[in-house]
Amino acid sequence: MSAKKGLNLTLKIWRQKNNKSKGQFETYKISDVSTESSFLEMLDMLNENMINAGQEPIAFDHDCREGICGMCSLYINGRAHGPDTGITTCQLHMRMFKDGETIHIEPWRSAAFPVIKDLVVDRSSFDRVMAAGGFISVNTSGNTLDANAIPVRKEDADKAMDAAACIGCGACVATCKNGSAMLFVGAKVSQYALLPQGRVEAQRRVLNMVKAMDEEGFGNCSNTGACEVECPKGISLEVIARMNREYMSANLDRG
Repeated sequence: MSAKKGLNLTLKIWRQKNNKSKGQFETYKISDVSTESSFLEMLDMLNENMINAGQEPIAFDHDCREGICGMCSLYINGRAHGPDTGITTCQLHMRMFKDGETIHIEPWRSAAFPVIKDLVVDRSSFDRVMAAGGFISVNTSGNTLDANAIPVRKEDADKAMDAAACIGCGACVATCKNGSAMLFVGAKVSQYALLPQGRVEAQRRVLNMVKAMDEEGFGNCSNTGACEVECPKGISLEVIARMNREYMSANLDRG
């Protein structure tokens, strides 16, 4: 039996030296790409060819390659993470493409995610939003109450776990026509707001995180719903509604 023929592809990839430079698409050819390889493995193959030819390789982000860290985020053929659903870029396989196809590959497009180089963007704005309140302050003096001793409704626990599935990849921001980060912030607020451990700092948390989100330059939500559609972890718009309720309640209590 003859070996399965690999894909011959044309890649139009965004190249940009840094955030101060003007970027542009450059065209690359790659051949005999296995349909069993991942999208990132295809980029590895391209970079190996470029290095062997004395060219500067393409910079792209990656880490776990298991769909957990969100570092691999790319805009592929007009979709965050590419032409599949419920996956990150590292989980995208080349069997989703056809022989002879042209693939456009871009970095996230958002003022809050400036380009570092080529396909790599700076998402430290998410870190600053988290630092503003995405945590629970715990007294570790030795007199703490065992978390397992605090009753939590299963419905609330399940919803908190669903919200906590957010990996902060930024697909919601890249997909939103307004560059909104409300799905991300809503998920982080919700995972704490639903649990008793998070209620102690609930008002301060939501006020500080929303303020930080606005200061970072993210756009406003207009309920288009594209963020939910393209989120690799299926985070629901429900978290945005919960964040809005938490925010309104905190403002009313503050007077």
